[in-house]
Amino acid sequence: MNFIDITIEVGDDPYVKIFRAHMVILNYRSSYLRRILSTKVKKRSNDRILAHIKLPNILPEIFQIILRYIYGGKLFLENHDDSDIIKILVTANEFGLQELVTHLQTFLIENKKNWMKQNFNLIYQTSFGNDSFLKLQEFCKELMSNEPEKIFNSIDFNSIPEKCLISLIQHENSQKNTIQVWEHILKWGIAQNSELPSDPLNYSKDDFNTLKDTLQQCIPYIKFYNLTSKEFVEKVYPYKKIISKELREKLIKDFIYQPTKKPEQKIIKEISSKSIDSKIITYQHTVLISKWIDKLKITDEIKNPYEFKLILRGSRDGFLPSKFHEICDNQSHTITIIKVKNSDEILGGYNPIIWKSGYSHGNTKDSFIFSFKNKDNIEDYILSRVKPVEGSVYNNINYGPVFTGGLILRGDDFYNKSNCYGSIRWYDKIRETSDYFSVEEYEIFQITKE
Repeated sequence: MNFIDITIEVGDDPYVKIFRAHMVILNYRSSYLRRILSTKVKKRSNDRILAHIKLPNILPEIFQIILRYIYGGKLFLENHDDSDIIKILVTANEFGLQELVTHLQTFLIENKKNWMKQNFNLIYQTSFGNDSFLKLQEFCKELMSNEPEKIFNSIDFNSIPEKCLISLIQHENSQKNTIQVWEHILKWGIAQNSELPSDPLNYSKDDFNTLKDTLQQCIPYIKFYNLTSKEFVEKVYPYKKIISKELREKLIKDFIYQPTKKPEQKIIKEISSKSIDSKIITYQHTVLISKWIDKLKITDEIKNPYEFKLILRGSRDGFLPSKFHEICDNQSHTITIIKVKNSDEILGGYNPIIWKSGYSHGNTKDSFIFSFKNKDNIEDYILSRVKPVEGSVYNNINYGPVFTGGLILRGDDFYNKSNCYGSIRWYDKIRETSDYFSVEEYEIFQITKE
Protein backbone atom coordinates (compact mmCIF):
# COMPACT_ATOMS: atom_id res chain seq x y z
CA MET A 1 0.00 0.00 0.00
CA ASN A 2 1.60 3.32 -1.08
CA PHE A 3 -0.86 5.78 0.48
CA ILE A 4 -1.95 6.46 4.04
CA ASP A 5 -4.78 8.60 5.45
CA ILE A 6 -3.42 10.67 8.34
CA THR A 7 -5.28 12.78 10.92
CA ILE A 8 -2.99 15.14 12.83
CA GLU A 9 -4.00 17.36 15.76
CA VAL A 10 -1.69 20.31 16.39
CA GLY A 11 -1.79 23.08 18.99
CA ASP A 12 -4.16 23.39 21.93
CA ASP A 13 -7.40 24.12 20.01
CA PRO A 14 -6.83 21.49 18.61
CA TYR A 15 -6.35 22.29 14.95
CA VAL A 16 -7.05 19.16 12.87
CA LYS A 17 -5.44 18.42 9.51
CA ILE A 18 -6.62 15.43 7.52
CA PHE A 19 -4.60 14.51 4.45
CA ARG A 20 -3.58 11.63 2.22
CA ALA A 21 0.14 11.07 2.03
CA HIS A 22 2.33 8.98 -0.24
CA MET A 23 4.34 6.62 1.97
CA VAL A 24 7.47 6.98 -0.17
CA ILE A 25 7.47 10.78 0.36
CA LEU A 26 7.00 10.44 4.12
CA ASN A 27 9.74 7.85 4.45
CA TYR A 28 12.13 10.03 2.45
CA ARG A 29 11.42 13.39 4.09
CA SER A 30 10.65 12.77 7.74
CA SER A 31 12.17 10.17 10.03
CA TYR A 32 9.93 11.57 12.79
CA LEU A 33 6.68 10.81 10.94
CA ARG A 34 8.07 7.47 9.89
CA ARG A 35 8.81 6.60 13.51
CA ILE A 36 5.43 7.86 14.78
CA LEU A 37 3.51 6.08 12.05
CA SER A 38 5.15 2.80 12.91
CA THR A 39 3.26 2.86 16.23
CA LYS A 40 0.07 4.67 15.18
CA VAL A 41 -0.98 2.97 11.92
CA LYS A 42 -4.26 1.09 11.87
CA LYS A 43 -6.10 -0.63 9.00
CA ARG A 44 -9.66 0.10 8.06
CA SER A 45 -12.06 -2.62 7.05
CA ASN A 46 -11.59 -1.75 3.37
CA ASP A 47 -7.82 -2.28 3.75
CA ARG A 48 -7.03 1.43 3.64
CA ILE A 49 -4.53 2.61 6.23
CA LEU A 50 -5.36 5.23 8.93
CA ALA A 51 -3.07 7.06 11.38
CA HIS A 52 -4.03 9.57 14.13
CA ILE A 53 -1.23 11.74 15.53
CA LYS A 54 -1.33 14.44 18.25
CA LEU A 55 1.29 17.21 18.23
CA PRO A 56 0.20 19.68 20.97
CA ASN A 57 3.49 21.60 21.06
CA ILE A 58 3.50 22.56 17.39
CA LEU A 59 1.63 25.61 16.12
CA PRO A 60 -0.83 24.94 13.27
CA GLU A 61 0.74 27.55 10.98
CA ILE A 62 4.23 26.12 11.52
CA PHE A 63 2.96 22.62 10.86
CA GLN A 64 1.45 23.79 7.55
CA ILE A 65 4.87 25.13 6.48
CA ILE A 66 6.56 21.86 7.38
CA LEU A 67 3.87 19.90 5.60
CA ARG A 68 4.36 21.89 2.39
CA TYR A 69 8.08 21.19 2.59
CA ILE A 70 7.48 17.45 3.09
CA TYR A 71 5.32 17.38 -0.03
CA GLY A 72 7.23 19.75 -2.29
CA GLY A 73 10.73 19.99 -0.89
CA LYS A 74 10.62 23.81 -1.07
CA LEU A 75 10.43 26.58 1.50
CA PHE A 76 10.32 30.33 0.78
CA LEU A 77 11.77 31.90 3.92
CA GLU A 78 11.50 35.49 2.69
CA ASN A 79 7.76 35.31 3.35
CA HIS A 80 8.16 34.57 7.07
CA ASP A 81 8.95 36.64 10.17
CA ASP A 82 12.39 36.15 11.67
CA SER A 83 10.98 34.66 14.87
CA ASP A 84 8.91 32.21 12.81
CA ILE A 85 12.06 30.92 11.16
CA ILE A 86 13.33 29.86 14.59
CA LYS A 87 10.05 28.04 15.21
CA ILE A 88 10.34 26.34 11.81
CA LEU A 89 13.90 25.32 12.65
CA VAL A 90 12.89 23.72 15.97
CA THR A 91 9.94 21.92 14.35
CA ALA A 92 12.03 20.75 11.40
CA ASN A 93 14.51 19.22 13.81
CA GLU A 94 11.71 17.49 15.70
CA PHE A 95 10.46 16.02 12.45
CA GLY A 96 13.95 14.80 11.60
CA LEU A 97 14.28 17.03 8.51
CA GLN A 98 18.06 17.34 8.80
CA GLU A 99 18.54 18.84 5.35
CA LEU A 100 16.11 21.63 6.24
CA VAL A 101 17.73 22.13 9.66
CA THR A 102 21.12 22.74 8.03
CA HIS A 103 19.63 25.07 5.44
CA LEU A 104 17.76 27.15 8.02
CA GLN A 105 20.86 27.68 10.17
CA THR A 106 22.86 28.81 7.15
CA PHE A 107 20.07 31.15 6.05
CA LEU A 108 19.88 32.79 9.49
CA ILE A 109 23.63 33.32 9.74
CA GLU A 110 23.95 34.74 6.22
CA ASN A 111 20.81 36.87 6.14
CA LYS A 112 19.64 37.59 9.70
CA LYS A 113 22.84 38.30 11.60
CA ASN A 114 21.80 41.69 12.97
CA TRP A 115 18.44 40.37 14.10
CA MET A 116 20.12 37.46 15.88
CA LYS A 117 22.46 39.85 17.70
CA GLN A 118 19.49 41.86 18.94
CA ASN A 119 17.70 38.68 20.02
CA PHE A 120 20.73 36.88 21.35
CA ASN A 121 19.02 35.07 24.21
CA LEU A 122 16.49 33.46 21.88
CA ILE A 123 19.28 32.25 19.60
CA TYR A 124 21.42 31.08 22.52
CA GLN A 125 18.60 29.17 24.20
CA THR A 126 17.56 27.60 20.91
CA SER A 127 21.04 26.60 19.75
CA PHE A 128 22.27 25.14 23.02
CA GLY A 129 18.95 23.45 23.67
CA ASN A 130 19.73 20.92 20.96
CA ASP A 131 22.98 19.36 19.71
CA SER A 132 21.70 19.52 16.12
CA PHE A 133 22.17 23.32 15.89
CA LEU A 134 25.97 23.36 15.77
CA LYS A 135 26.18 26.26 13.32
CA LEU A 136 24.10 28.49 15.59
CA GLN A 137 26.15 27.42 18.59
CA GLU A 138 29.30 28.49 16.80
CA PHE A 139 27.69 31.81 15.90
CA CYS A 140 26.90 32.44 19.59
CA LYS A 141 30.41 31.56 20.73
CA GLU A 142 32.02 33.87 18.18
CA LEU A 143 29.69 36.73 19.11
CA MET A 144 30.40 36.29 22.83
CA SER A 145 34.12 36.33 22.16
CA ASN A 146 34.40 39.08 19.54
CA GLU A 147 31.43 41.40 20.10
CA PRO A 148 30.27 41.11 23.73
CA GLU A 149 28.84 44.65 23.64
CA LYS A 150 26.27 43.46 21.10
CA ILE A 151 24.97 40.97 23.65
CA PHE A 152 25.04 43.50 26.49
CA ASN A 153 22.88 45.78 24.36
CA SER A 154 20.53 43.13 22.98
CA ILE A 155 16.83 43.60 23.69
CA ASP A 156 16.61 40.36 25.66
CA PHE A 157 19.91 40.61 27.57
CA ASN A 158 18.15 40.47 30.95
CA SER A 159 16.77 37.04 30.05
CA ILE A 160 20.05 35.29 29.28
CA PRO A 161 20.84 32.41 31.65
CA GLU A 162 23.47 32.76 34.35
CA LYS A 163 25.76 30.25 32.65
CA CYS A 164 25.76 32.36 29.49
CA LEU A 165 26.42 35.57 31.44
CA ILE A 166 29.42 34.05 33.21
CA SER A 167 30.86 32.81 29.92
CA LEU A 168 30.33 36.24 28.43
CA ILE A 169 32.13 38.22 31.14
CA GLN A 170 35.07 35.80 31.15
CA HIS A 171 36.05 36.69 27.59
CA GLU A 172 39.03 38.98 27.20
CA ASN A 173 37.12 41.47 25.03
CA SER A 174 34.49 41.88 27.74
CA GLN A 175 37.11 42.67 30.36
CA LYS A 176 38.54 45.52 28.29
CA ASN A 177 35.79 47.71 29.76
CA THR A 178 35.39 46.59 33.37
CA ILE A 179 32.92 49.29 34.36
CA GLN A 180 30.66 48.30 31.47
CA VAL A 181 30.75 44.67 32.63
CA TRP A 182 29.92 45.72 36.19
CA GLU A 183 26.99 47.90 35.13
CA HIS A 184 25.55 45.17 32.94
CA ILE A 185 25.73 42.41 35.54
CA LEU A 186 24.02 44.78 37.98
CA LYS A 187 21.32 45.41 35.38
CA TRP A 188 20.93 41.65 34.86
CA GLY A 189 20.88 40.91 38.61
CA ILE A 190 18.26 43.56 39.36
CA ALA A 191 16.13 42.31 36.46
CA GLN A 192 16.04 38.84 38.03
CA ASN A 193 14.48 40.39 41.15
CA SER A 194 11.72 42.73 40.04
CA GLU A 195 10.89 43.69 43.63
CA LEU A 196 14.23 45.46 44.13
CA PRO A 197 14.17 49.29 44.17
CA SER A 198 15.96 50.98 41.27
CA ASP A 199 18.04 53.14 43.62
CA PRO A 200 20.49 51.39 46.02
CA LEU A 201 19.87 54.18 48.54
CA ASN A 202 16.46 52.60 49.08
CA TYR A 203 17.80 49.06 49.60
CA SER A 204 17.20 47.25 52.84
CA LYS A 205 19.61 44.68 54.23
CA ASP A 206 17.44 41.94 52.72
CA ASP A 207 17.51 43.68 49.32
CA PHE A 208 21.32 43.69 49.31
CA ASN A 209 21.39 40.03 50.35
CA THR A 210 18.99 39.14 47.54
CA LEU A 211 21.15 40.85 44.93
CA LYS A 212 24.30 39.36 46.45
CA ASP A 213 22.87 35.84 46.20
CA THR A 214 21.84 36.44 42.58
CA LEU A 215 25.29 37.66 41.50
CA GLN A 216 27.53 35.53 43.71
CA GLN A 217 28.73 33.42 40.76
CA CYS A 218 29.44 36.47 38.57
CA ILE A 219 31.25 38.86 40.92
CA PRO A 220 34.49 36.82 41.17
CA TYR A 221 35.06 37.42 37.44
CA ILE A 222 34.89 41.23 37.69
CA LYS A 223 38.35 42.83 37.53
CA PHE A 224 37.65 45.64 40.00
CA TYR A 225 41.31 46.63 40.14
CA ASN A 226 41.07 47.88 36.55
CA LEU A 227 38.64 50.60 37.62
CA THR A 228 39.54 54.20 38.28
CA SER A 229 38.89 55.61 41.74
CA LYS A 230 36.04 57.71 40.33
CA GLU A 231 34.41 54.64 38.78
CA PHE A 232 34.77 52.71 42.01
CA VAL A 233 33.24 55.49 44.12
CA GLU A 234 30.34 56.30 41.81
CA LYS A 235 29.43 52.88 40.41
CA VAL A 236 30.65 50.17 42.79
CA TYR A 237 30.67 51.65 46.28
CA PRO A 238 26.87 52.17 46.48
CA TYR A 239 26.56 48.36 46.07
CA LYS A 240 29.47 47.50 48.39
CA LYS A 241 27.29 45.21 50.51
CA ILE A 242 26.97 42.66 47.70
CA ILE A 243 30.75 42.24 47.65
CA SER A 244 32.41 40.02 50.23
CA LYS A 245 33.88 41.89 53.20
CA GLU A 246 37.38 40.60 52.48
CA LEU A 247 37.36 41.78 48.86
CA ARG A 248 35.70 45.06 49.81
CA GLU A 249 38.42 45.91 52.32
CA LYS A 250 41.17 45.02 49.84
CA LEU A 251 39.61 47.25 47.20
CA ILE A 252 39.28 50.21 49.56
CA LYS A 253 42.92 49.89 50.63
CA ASP A 254 43.98 49.61 47.00
CA PHE A 255 42.09 52.70 45.91
CA ILE A 256 43.30 54.73 48.89
CA TYR A 257 47.00 53.92 48.77
CA GLN A 258 47.89 53.17 45.16
CA PRO A 259 49.93 56.06 43.73
CA THR A 260 48.20 55.90 40.36
CA LYS A 261 44.88 56.65 42.03
CA LYS A 262 45.89 59.66 44.16
CA PRO A 263 43.52 62.22 42.51
CA GLU A 264 40.48 60.62 44.14
CA GLN A 265 42.21 59.41 47.29
CA LYS A 266 40.52 61.94 49.56
CA ILE A 267 37.06 61.02 48.30
CA ILE A 268 37.66 57.31 48.74
CA LYS A 269 39.12 57.72 52.20
CA GLU A 270 36.23 59.90 53.30
CA ILE A 271 33.60 57.48 52.06
CA SER A 272 35.34 54.30 53.14
CA SER A 273 35.80 55.55 56.70
CA LYS A 274 32.20 56.67 57.07
CA SER A 275 28.79 55.26 56.24
CA ILE A 276 25.19 55.91 57.24
CA ASP A 277 22.30 53.56 57.86
CA SER A 278 19.74 55.38 55.73
CA LYS A 279 17.30 54.62 52.93
CA ILE A 280 17.00 58.31 52.06
CA ILE A 281 20.32 60.14 52.29
CA THR A 282 24.00 59.37 51.68
CA TYR A 283 27.13 60.10 53.64
CA GLN A 284 27.64 63.25 51.53
CA HIS A 285 24.35 64.60 52.87
CA THR A 286 25.52 64.04 56.44
CA VAL A 287 28.71 65.99 55.78
CA LEU A 288 26.71 68.96 54.51
CA ILE A 289 24.21 68.80 57.39
CA SER A 290 27.09 68.59 59.87
CA LYS A 291 28.51 71.83 58.47
CA TRP A 292 25.10 73.48 58.89
CA ILE A 293 24.95 72.34 62.50
CA ASP A 294 28.40 73.80 63.21
CA LYS A 295 27.53 76.92 61.16
CA LEU A 296 30.50 76.39 58.87
CA LYS A 297 30.94 77.47 55.30
CA ILE A 298 30.46 74.81 52.64
CA THR A 299 34.13 75.05 51.75
CA ASP A 300 35.25 74.53 55.37
CA GLU A 301 36.61 71.17 56.49
CA ILE A 302 35.06 69.29 59.40
CA LYS A 303 37.84 68.17 61.73
CA ASN A 304 35.56 66.46 64.21
CA PRO A 305 32.62 64.94 62.26
CA TYR A 306 29.24 63.95 63.65
CA GLU A 307 28.00 60.40 63.90
CA PHE A 308 24.41 59.90 62.72
CA LYS A 309 22.73 57.20 64.80
CA LEU A 310 19.39 55.97 63.43
CA ILE A 311 16.72 55.85 66.16
CA LEU A 312 13.51 55.75 64.09
CA ARG A 313 12.58 54.62 60.58
CA GLY A 314 8.98 54.82 59.37
CA SER A 315 9.05 51.64 57.31
CA ARG A 316 10.49 49.76 60.26
CA ASP A 317 8.81 51.36 63.28
CA GLY A 318 5.61 52.79 61.81
CA PHE A 319 4.26 56.19 60.79
CA LEU A 320 1.97 56.91 63.74
CA PRO A 321 2.57 60.04 65.86
CA SER A 322 2.37 57.85 68.96
CA LYS A 323 5.33 55.80 67.73
CA PHE A 324 7.35 58.97 67.13
CA HIS A 325 6.77 60.14 70.68
CA GLU A 326 7.41 56.68 72.13
CA ILE A 327 10.87 56.55 70.54
CA CYS A 328 11.95 60.19 70.29
CA ASP A 329 10.57 61.91 73.40
CA ASN A 330 13.35 63.16 75.66
CA GLN A 331 15.87 62.72 72.83
CA SER A 332 17.91 65.80 71.89
CA HIS A 333 20.14 66.72 68.94
CA THR A 334 17.98 64.95 66.38
CA ILE A 335 17.88 65.22 62.60
CA THR A 336 14.56 64.46 60.88
CA ILE A 337 14.84 63.28 57.26
CA ILE A 338 11.71 62.96 55.08
CA LYS A 339 11.21 61.42 51.63
CA VAL A 340 8.14 62.99 49.97
CA LYS A 341 5.86 60.43 48.32
CA ASN A 342 5.77 60.43 44.49
CA SER A 343 8.69 62.85 44.39
CA ASP A 344 12.49 62.99 44.53
CA GLU A 345 12.27 65.65 47.23
CA ILE A 346 13.97 65.33 50.60
CA LEU A 347 12.86 67.55 53.49
CA GLY A 348 14.29 67.76 56.96
CA GLY A 349 15.03 69.65 60.13
CA TYR A 350 17.43 69.82 63.07
CA ASN A 351 16.20 70.10 66.67
CA PRO A 352 18.95 70.48 69.30
CA ILE A 353 16.52 70.26 72.24
CA ILE A 354 14.33 67.34 73.37
CA TRP A 355 10.97 66.36 71.90
CA LYS A 356 8.03 66.01 74.30
CA SER A 357 4.45 64.76 74.37
CA GLY A 358 1.62 67.05 75.44
CA TYR A 359 1.12 70.46 73.90
CA SER A 360 4.01 72.89 74.25
CA HIS A 361 6.55 74.95 72.32
CA GLY A 362 10.29 74.51 72.57
CA ASN A 363 12.75 77.37 72.31
CA THR A 364 16.06 77.14 70.49
CA LYS A 365 18.13 79.52 68.41
CA ASP A 366 20.04 76.72 66.61
CA SER A 367 17.28 74.74 64.84
CA PHE A 368 16.89 74.81 61.06
CA ILE A 369 14.89 73.19 58.25
CA PHE A 370 16.05 72.30 54.74
CA SER A 371 15.08 70.71 51.44
CA PHE A 372 16.73 68.99 48.49
CA LYS A 373 14.76 69.13 45.25
CA ASN A 374 16.47 66.00 44.00
CA LYS A 375 18.07 63.45 46.28
CA ASP A 376 20.80 62.84 43.68
CA ASN A 377 21.83 66.50 43.51
CA ILE A 378 23.27 67.51 46.86
CA GLU A 379 24.10 71.02 45.64
CA ASP A 380 20.47 71.91 44.94
CA TYR A 381 19.24 72.69 48.44
CA ILE A 382 17.42 75.36 50.48
CA LEU A 383 18.41 75.99 54.09
CA SER A 384 16.30 78.06 56.51
CA ARG A 385 17.59 78.81 60.00
CA VAL A 386 15.18 79.70 62.77
CA LYS A 387 14.62 83.38 63.41
CA PRO A 388 15.50 84.68 66.90
CA VAL A 389 12.11 84.21 68.54
CA GLU A 390 10.56 81.75 70.97
CA GLY A 391 8.62 78.62 70.00
CA SER A 392 10.80 77.29 67.18
CA VAL A 393 9.63 73.67 67.66
CA TYR A 394 6.18 72.43 68.67
CA ASN A 395 5.30 69.36 70.74
CA ASN A 396 1.92 67.77 70.10
CA ILE A 397 0.98 64.19 71.04
CA ASN A 398 -1.12 63.95 67.86
CA TYR A 399 1.67 65.15 65.53
CA GLY A 400 5.06 63.90 64.49
CA PRO A 401 8.04 66.30 64.53
CA VAL A 402 6.96 69.93 64.02
CA PHE A 403 9.20 72.90 63.23
CA THR A 404 6.82 75.76 64.00
CA GLY A 405 5.54 77.56 60.93
CA GLY A 406 7.93 75.69 58.62
CA LEU A 407 7.62 71.90 58.55
CA ILE A 408 4.80 69.85 60.07
CA LEU A 409 4.30 66.06 60.03
CA ARG A 410 0.75 65.00 60.83
CA GLY A 411 -1.93 62.56 59.69
CA ASP A 412 -2.56 58.91 60.56
CA ASP A 413 -1.91 57.53 57.06
CA PHE A 414 1.81 57.95 56.31
CA TYR A 415 1.53 61.50 57.69
CA ASN A 416 -0.75 62.27 54.74
CA LYS A 417 -1.66 65.74 56.01
CA SER A 418 1.90 66.99 56.28
CA ASN A 419 2.77 70.37 54.90
CA CYS A 420 5.68 72.71 54.56
CA TYR A 421 5.21 76.47 54.42
CA GLY A 422 7.10 79.65 55.17
CA SER A 423 6.47 81.86 58.18
CA ILE A 424 7.48 85.46 58.68
CA ARG A 425 7.96 84.71 62.34
CA TRP A 426 9.88 81.42 62.43
CA TYR A 427 11.28 79.94 59.21
CA ASP A 428 11.56 81.00 55.57
CA LYS A 429 9.94 78.89 52.88
CA ILE A 430 11.89 75.80 51.77
CA ARG A 431 9.29 74.35 49.38
CA GLU A 432 7.52 75.95 46.41
CA THR A 433 4.07 74.71 47.43
CA SER A 434 2.25 74.69 50.76
CA ASP A 435 -0.01 71.80 49.69
CA TYR A 436 -0.39 68.68 51.80
CA PHE A 437 1.93 65.77 51.05
CA SER A 438 2.31 62.17 52.21
CA VAL A 439 5.51 60.76 53.64
CA GLU A 440 6.96 57.80 51.73
CA GLU A 441 9.72 57.25 54.27
CA TYR A 442 11.15 59.17 57.19
CA GLU A 443 14.08 58.66 59.50
CA ILE A 444 15.25 60.35 62.69
CA PHE A 445 18.90 60.33 63.69
CA GLN A 446 20.55 61.39 66.89
CA ILE A 447 23.90 63.07 66.32
CA THR A 448 26.98 62.86 68.51
CA LYS A 449 30.56 63.98 68.13
CA GLU A 450 33.06 61.23 67.46
